[in-house]
Amino acid sequence: MQAALGEAERALQRLVVARVTVTEVLTEPPSAAAEPAPGAVAGSVVPHRIEGMAASVLAPDYQRIVAVLESDGGRAGLRCQQLAVALGLEAVPAKVEGLRSKAERLVERGWILQVRPGVFTVLATPAG
Repeated sequence: MQAALGEAERALQRLVVARVTVTEVLTEPPSAAAEPAPGAVAGSVVPHRIEGMAASVLAPDYQRIVAVLESDGGRAGLRCQQLAVALGLEAVPAKVEGLRSKAERLVERGWILQVRPGVFTVLATPAG
């Protein structure tokens, strides 16, 4: 029951974020020369990390991954199965592989570190 409630809360949060985004897009005047955010990758929700950039620029799912890895339990490194459990997800292959993909994207963009195959942690020092 608690897992279903957690999943419903996450779904609601995604809907709230989507609604805010749609409202912002519809209320902004069109811009002919819209500049991408520093470090942004076209079509990506994970920008390349630059010095001073906070995790708040990431999509909520990615923020949660970074937050878990920044916690005391994540600093030593977590496998994707452990990460899934820490995020309140079932440790089934579909969920684990989805997390692996997101974690690898965070590694590629300089947000987290892969200390050995399949084990992720936060960076010791910010990327720059």
